[in-house]
Amino acid sequence: MSATVRREVIIARTPIEVWGRISNPSDHPSWFVGMTSAVVDGDVRTITTGSGLPMPERIVTVDNILRRFQYAITSPFFKSHLSTIDVFDIGDDRSLVAYSVDCDPAAMALIIGGAAGGALKELKRQMESGDEVAERLTPLN
Repeated sequence: MSATVRREVIIARTPIEVWGRISNPSDHPSWFVGMTSAVVDGDVRTITTGSGLPMPERIVTVDNILRRFQYAITSPFFKSHLSTIDVFDIGDDRSLVAYSVDCDPAAMALIIGGAAGGALKELKRQMESGDEVAERLTPLN
Protein backbone atom coordinates (compact mmCIF):
# COMPACT_ATOMS: atom_id res chain seq x y z
CA MET A 1 0.00 0.00 0.00
CA SER A 2 1.29 3.48 -0.86
CA ALA A 3 0.79 6.84 0.81
CA THR A 4 1.32 10.51 0.06
CA VAL A 5 2.53 13.10 2.55
CA ARG A 6 3.09 16.82 1.91
CA ARG A 7 4.81 19.43 4.02
CA GLU A 8 4.89 23.17 3.27
CA VAL A 9 6.65 26.27 4.51
CA ILE A 10 6.66 29.95 3.58
CA ILE A 11 10.14 31.47 3.35
CA ALA A 12 10.67 35.23 3.33
CA ARG A 13 13.10 35.08 0.40
CA THR A 14 12.55 35.35 -3.34
CA PRO A 15 11.75 32.19 -5.31
CA ILE A 16 15.03 32.60 -7.22
CA GLU A 17 16.99 32.59 -3.96
CA VAL A 18 15.11 29.57 -2.59
CA TRP A 19 15.36 27.71 -5.90
CA GLY A 20 19.11 28.26 -5.81
CA ARG A 21 19.21 26.02 -2.73
CA ILE A 22 16.62 23.45 -3.86
CA SER A 23 17.98 23.02 -7.39
CA ASN A 24 21.45 22.04 -6.13
CA PRO A 25 21.05 18.39 -5.03
CA SER A 26 24.54 18.18 -3.55
CA ASP A 27 23.65 21.08 -1.17
CA HIS A 28 20.63 19.34 0.38
CA PRO A 29 22.62 17.91 3.34
CA SER A 30 23.28 21.48 4.52
CA TRP A 31 19.56 21.90 5.33
CA PHE A 32 18.11 18.36 5.38
CA VAL A 33 18.70 17.20 8.95
CA GLY A 34 19.72 13.54 9.01
CA MET A 35 21.40 13.66 5.60
CA THR A 36 25.16 13.92 6.09
CA SER A 37 26.39 13.91 2.48
CA ALA A 38 25.23 13.75 -1.11
CA VAL A 39 27.31 12.69 -4.11
CA VAL A 40 25.87 13.42 -7.55
CA ASP A 41 26.99 11.60 -10.69
CA GLY A 42 24.81 12.47 -13.68
CA ASP A 43 21.22 11.69 -12.70
CA VAL A 44 22.25 9.51 -9.75
CA ARG A 45 22.57 10.94 -6.27
CA THR A 46 23.74 8.86 -3.35
CA ILE A 47 22.96 10.34 0.01
CA THR A 48 24.38 9.16 3.30
CA THR A 49 22.10 9.20 6.31
CA GLY A 50 23.16 10.17 9.81
CA SER A 51 23.43 6.48 10.67
CA GLY A 52 25.91 5.98 7.80
CA LEU A 53 23.44 4.21 5.51
CA PRO A 54 23.99 5.03 1.81
CA MET A 55 20.72 5.62 -0.04
CA PRO A 56 20.79 5.61 -3.87
CA GLU A 57 18.42 7.96 -5.69
CA ARG A 58 17.65 8.88 -9.27
CA ILE A 59 17.21 12.57 -10.02
CA VAL A 60 14.01 12.69 -12.08
CA THR A 61 13.43 16.41 -12.64
CA VAL A 62 15.30 19.67 -12.17
CA ASP A 63 12.98 22.17 -13.87
CA ASN A 64 14.18 25.78 -13.66
CA ILE A 65 10.93 27.11 -15.18
CA LEU A 66 8.55 25.34 -12.80
CA ARG A 67 11.14 25.45 -9.98
CA ARG A 68 10.56 21.72 -9.39
CA PHE A 69 13.02 19.13 -8.11
CA GLN A 70 12.05 15.45 -8.11
CA TYR A 71 13.94 12.36 -7.06
CA ALA A 72 13.17 8.66 -6.67
CA ILE A 73 14.82 6.50 -4.03
CA THR A 74 16.02 3.34 -5.78
CA SER A 75 16.94 1.36 -2.65
CA PRO A 76 15.33 -2.09 -2.36
CA PHE A 77 13.69 -0.90 0.91
CA PHE A 78 11.08 0.77 -1.33
CA LYS A 79 8.59 -0.72 -3.79
CA SER A 80 8.16 2.78 -5.22
CA HIS A 81 9.09 6.32 -4.24
CA LEU A 82 8.89 9.81 -5.71
CA SER A 83 9.56 13.04 -3.82
CA THR A 84 8.79 16.44 -5.30
CA ILE A 85 9.95 19.83 -4.05
CA ASP A 86 8.20 22.84 -5.62
CA VAL A 87 9.01 26.52 -5.06
CA PHE A 88 6.11 28.92 -5.68
CA ASP A 89 6.20 32.72 -5.91
CA ILE A 90 3.58 34.10 -3.51
CA GLY A 91 4.59 37.74 -3.93
CA ASP A 92 6.28 40.27 -1.67
CA ASP A 93 9.63 38.45 -2.08
CA ARG A 94 8.21 35.35 -0.38
CA SER A 95 8.14 31.73 -1.48
CA LEU A 96 5.94 28.76 -0.69
CA VAL A 97 7.96 25.54 -0.69
CA ALA A 98 6.01 22.28 -0.91
CA TYR A 99 7.74 18.92 -0.33
CA SER A 100 5.59 15.93 -1.37
CA VAL A 101 6.41 12.27 -0.83
CA ASP A 102 4.66 9.40 -2.65
CA CYS A 103 5.87 6.09 -1.32
CA ASP A 104 5.25 2.37 -1.00
CA PRO A 105 5.49 1.11 1.70
CA ALA A 106 3.17 3.69 3.22
CA ALA A 107 5.04 3.81 6.54
CA MET A 108 8.13 5.13 4.76
CA ALA A 109 6.09 8.06 3.38
CA LEU A 110 5.34 9.06 6.97
CA ILE A 111 9.00 8.79 7.96
CA ILE A 112 10.31 10.72 4.94
CA GLY A 113 7.46 13.24 5.22
CA GLY A 114 8.35 13.91 8.85
CA ALA A 115 12.01 14.39 7.95
CA ALA A 116 11.00 16.64 5.03
CA GLY A 117 9.00 18.85 7.39
CA GLY A 118 12.06 19.26 9.60
CA ALA A 119 14.24 19.94 6.57
CA LEU A 120 11.93 22.72 5.36
CA LYS A 121 11.98 24.33 8.81
CA GLU A 122 15.79 24.26 8.77
CA LEU A 123 15.93 25.70 5.23
CA LYS A 124 13.60 28.51 6.34
CA ARG A 125 15.72 29.17 9.44
CA GLN A 126 18.93 29.36 7.41
CA MET A 127 17.54 31.53 4.64
CA GLU A 128 15.68 33.97 6.86
CA SER A 129 18.46 34.32 9.41
CA GLY A 130 21.13 34.95 6.78
CA ASP A 131 23.30 32.09 8.03
CA GLU A 132 26.56 31.80 6.13
CA VAL A 133 25.44 28.49 4.65
CA ALA A 134 22.40 30.20 3.12
CA GLU A 135 24.52 32.94 1.59
CA ARG A 136 27.30 30.80 0.08
CA LEU A 137 25.37 29.65 -2.98
CA THR A 138 24.56 31.78 -5.97
CA PRO A 139 20.91 31.36 -6.99
CA LEU A 140 20.05 30.43 -10.56
CA ASN A 141 18.72 33.17 -12.80
